[in-house]
Amino acid sequence: MTFIGWIQILLYCVIIVAITPVLGAYMTRVFNGERTFLSPILRPIELGIYKLAGIDERHEQHAVSYTVGMLLFHVGGFLILYLLMRLQAGLPFNPEGQSAVEEGLSFNTAMSFITNTNWQNYAGENTMSYLVQMLGLTHQNYLSAATGIVLAIALIRGFARHSVRTVGSFWVDVTRCTLYVLLPICIPFALFLVWQGIPQTLTAHVDATTLEGATQSIAVGPVASQIAIKMLGTNGGGFFNANASHPFENPTALSNYVQILSIFALGAALTNVFGRMVGNQRQGWAILAVMGVLFIAGVIACYAAEAHGNDALNALGLTGGNMEGKETRFGIAASSLFAVITTDASCGAVNAMHDSFTALGGMIPLINIQLGEVIVGGVGSGMYGMLLFVIISIFVAGLMVGRTPEYVGKKIEAKEVKMAMLAILILPLMYLGWTAVAMELPSAVASMNNPGPHGFTEVLYAYTSMDGNNGSAFAGLNGNTLFYNLSGAIAMGVGRFWMIIPTMAIAGSLATKKLVPASAGTFPTTGTLFVGLVVGVIVIVGGLTFFPALALGPIVEQLAMNAGILFSSN
Repeated sequence: MTFIGWIQILLYCVIIVAITPVLGAYMTRVFNGERTFLSPILRPIELGIYKLAGIDERHEQHAVSYTVGMLLFHVGGFLILYLLMRLQAGLPFNPEGQSAVEEGLSFNTAMSFITNTNWQNYAGENTMSYLVQMLGLTHQNYLSAATGIVLAIALIRGFARHSVRTVGSFWVDVTRCTLYVLLPICIPFALFLVWQGIPQTLTAHVDATTLEGATQSIAVGPVASQIAIKMLGTNGGGFFNANASHPFENPTALSNYVQILSIFALGAALTNVFGRMVGNQRQGWAILAVMGVLFIAGVIACYAAEAHGNDALNALGLTGGNMEGKETRFGIAASSLFAVITTDASCGAVNAMHDSFTALGGMIPLINIQLGEVIVGGVGSGMYGMLLFVIISIFVAGLMVGRTPEYVGKKIEAKEVKMAMLAILILPLMYLGWTAVAMELPSAVASMNNPGPHGFTEVLYAYTSMDGNNGSAFAGLNGNTLFYNLSGAIAMGVGRFWMIIPTMAIAGSLATKKLVPASAGTFPTTGTLFVGLVVGVIVIVGGLTFFPALALGPIVEQLAMNAGILFSSN
C-alpha cells in the first residue's frame, strides 16, 4: 500500500460527497416537475415527446399501474433487442459483416441489457454490429438506467407523500430522467472520453502492420458514446471484450478516475433527493453514511489484500503486491478501488481481471454483490435496495422498544416488512440455487477453467453477478453455453423484477398512509446509532444468507494459496 494510493481513495470520497448535494438538488427539481436551467432548451422537446406518445403529464399512476407500465416497457425492449441481434447480418452499419447472433446468446444478452446487468457471454468487437451496439445496447443502457432511477423516485414519493394513491407517472418520469439527467451528462462525458483517446467512428476496423511485419486488425467503432452511459448508468457492458481494461475504453489514469466518479455520482445523489423530498436532508446524509462505512471497509480490505499479494510468492522474494490481471497504467490502488466501486454499484465494468485477484481480494467484490449492492448500488436500484434494509432496521428497532416502528413520519407495519424481506431473500435464493444446480451438471462443471475452490468461486460469482444485475465476472468461466445462457437469463430477470414488484407494493402502501408526528418514543434516524444499526442489519442479514457458500470458495482458496498450492490460479 502506498501514500499515493490512499490519496486517490480519499480524494474520491471527498469528490463524491461534494457533488452529492449539487446533483441531488437538480434531480429533485427534475422529478418534481420544476423549472431547471435546461428547461428553455429541453421543455419543448419534452412536450413534443408527450404529444407523440399520447401522454398526459398531469395524469399520475397507482403503484400497480406504474409497475405494469414498467414491465410492458421492458417486454417491448427485450423483443426489439432480441430481433436486432438475430437480424443484424442483414441490417446496416455492419462494416465487418457480423453474422446473426445465436438464439441462446441473443436471449441471454437481451435479458442482460434490459435488466441493467450487462452480463456478456461474447466479445463485443467480434460479435455485435455497430447498429446493435448503438440502437440496441447503448439504447437499453439509457432506458434500464432511467428505469432504476424512476423506481427509486416512486418509492421515495411513497415515503414523502401522505393520504394519496399515486406515486407518479412512469412514462413522464422515464422521459424526464433520460432527457434532463442522463443525456445532458453523457454528451459532454462522451466528448471528454474522445479527448482522452476513445474512438467514436462508424468506419471499419483498421489494419495495422506490426513490428514483425504481420497484419493486425484493430477494432474501432462508436465507443465513447456507449462508455459514457455504461458508466454513468452503472450498466457496465463493454464495447470490447476486455471492458475497461482495454485502452480504447479506458486509455488514461484520468479517464479511469472520471469513469469511477461517474459510477457513484447518481446513486449517491439519490440519497440527497430522498432527504429533500421527505423534508429533512439529514435523512439522506444518514443513508449515505451507511453506504460510506461499508464502502470504506471494502476498499481497505481489498486494497490491503492486493497490495500484500501472495504469501507463498512473497516468501520467494517476489514482492510488490499482486499485479497479475492488472494494467500497469492503473496499478494496484486504482484497480482495487475500481473493483470495489463497480461491485458496490451494479456496474460490472472492470479495469482488472477479478479472476486474478488474491482470494481475499476477490472475496470483497463477491461480498459487495451478495449484500444486495446497496453500497450506493446501481442507479436507483441501490437506493430502493437500501431503503428495504432501512425498513428491516426500523422494524428491529421497534421490537427493541416495544412500539410500532416509524420512519420519516410513516408507520412501518407488517405488509412493508414482509415485502422488504421477500425482495431481499430473492437474491440468495437465485444464486445459491443455480450454483448448486451447476455443480451437479457435468456440462456446467466442464465450463470451469480452474479446478477446486477457485473454480467453484467462478460459478458462484457468475450467478451472484447475474442475479444481482451486476455483470462483472471472474472471467475464468465459459458462460456461452445453452445452460449458462438460459439459467443466467432467468437469474437476471428474477433478480431485477422480483425485487421491483415488492418494492413498488411498499411504495403504494406508504403513499396512502398519514403522516405521524414524531414523539418522545420515535427512534431518531439521522444519528450515529441509526447508521450503526442499519450497517449491522445489512451485514447480519447478508451474512446469514451468503456466508455458508462464500466460505467454501475464497477462504479455502486463500489457505491453499498461502501454502503454495494454487500458483496456477493466482
